[in-house]
Amino acid sequence: MDISPEPFEPPAPIPRTVPPSRLQVIRTVLRNPLELWGEPSYTLPWIDTKFFNQRTLIVNDPDLIRYILVENASNYEMSKVRRLILRPILRDGLLTAEGEVWKRSRKAMAPVFTPRHSKGFANQMLAKSQDYALKYEAARDGDQVVDIATDMTELTFEILSETLFSGQVAAETDGFAASVEQLLHRMGRVDPMDILLAPPWVPRLTRIGGKKVMARFHAVVSQTIEGRLSRMRAEPETVPKDFLTLLLQLEGSNGLSRDEIADNILTFIGAGHETTARALAWTFYCVANAPQVREAMEAEIDAVLASGAEPVEWLEKMPHVRAAFEETMRLYPPAPSINRAAIKDDHWVSPSGERVDIPRGVSILIMPWTLHRHALYWDKPRAFMPERFLPENRDKLHRFQYLPFGAGPRICIGATFALQEAVIALAVLMKRYRFDMTAETRPWPVQRLTTQPRGGLPMRVSVR
Repeated sequence: MDISPEPFEPPAPIPRTVPPSRLQVIRTVLRNPLELWGEPSYTLPWIDTKFFNQRTLIVNDPDLIRYILVENASNYEMSKVRRLILRPILRDGLLTAEGEVWKRSRKAMAPVFTPRHSKGFANQMLAKSQDYALKYEAARDGDQVVDIATDMTELTFEILSETLFSGQVAAETDGFAASVEQLLHRMGRVDPMDILLAPPWVPRLTRIGGKKVMARFHAVVSQTIEGRLSRMRAEPETVPKDFLTLLLQLEGSNGLSRDEIADNILTFIGAGHETTARALAWTFYCVANAPQVREAMEAEIDAVLASGAEPVEWLEKMPHVRAAFEETMRLYPPAPSINRAAIKDDHWVSPSGERVDIPRGVSILIMPWTLHRHALYWDKPRAFMPERFLPENRDKLHRFQYLPFGAGPRICIGATFALQEAVIALAVLMKRYRFDMTAETRPWPVQRLTTQPRGGLPMRVSVR
């Protein structure tokens, strides 16, 4: 008789059973787009629908996703809605650039984020995680309560600053998490004017107040650039050969413009660490509600650290830690939507012979949020079951049913960096401490640019 407990089901919206009215769509998108989706989005391989008179193809079939994002990726550009949301923040940064600008930026940054180069950051990630762990030393005299969502934003920013900018970002860590939160709250949400495809000059009421926080981030970028350029001129032999220097050395007619460099720096400072931070916070929450998972992770962490393994080896030597993080990204994908639009008429034929016509201009919506919880592709899709991602089970997953980092030419350039960072941070913190629920820990996932916990994630820290 199987007496093992049922796996934990973390909070998430229940699929709608009745289609929303137009007014309900606007209200829901303003409040939380994750609450918009109905049962068909979690049960059908694709849905051909209209969204405010814009034909939209909602795609869940992994083979069709592969076709759009990989096999015929050149026919699909970022959708207009996505550009209307993101470009006011990131302009021509890597996440939002198109065409030749994107190609130049991607080519310029690729050497920094190769798996081999990313592994070279492991010792810096370890040192910053160990330094940050000292924040919880007060737990030795009794439990303390922290907002783990805020803490992980601070920690991942410190790691990003140290690894890519040699610790020379012109911003203080204290208060930085609040600035990121304000940026995403003011600027990273869908406005009704975006849904209606109104031109960028039409005011977005939801973004009133966003100019001040954007100015703050632009000032950080400007000061960071000027500080490094001054050092490059005065002490060229002492300048770090990091991401910042690499970008600045590419300025010129055959490389990147100063504005493109600034936009890419803003992308990484303002958003590059945010996806990892959110996934880490959700991981601590899920693990706190799954005692057997936490025990397996702690045993693995203790064994690997006792063996003296170098931090660059931890990603491969800690499969349970990695699996918990990856399963969390399944349930709470850091980037919950991928938006494309067809440039030319296209079509796709499924292995069973069904034809899907994709006319020019049709909006393509690939939702990791619904795909990762889809009844056709996952057993107990709403449950937290990290064993799905253990080495012996990984081959059972279709490459395109799980998209925490996207796929194709625009796959997240920092995927290896993020996985390594997450495993090191989890190992350092879980070796010393336990993070548990409090009476106030009642998170609800909300879509902004990332999947955020509404109201934060208060957790009680105690020494193991």
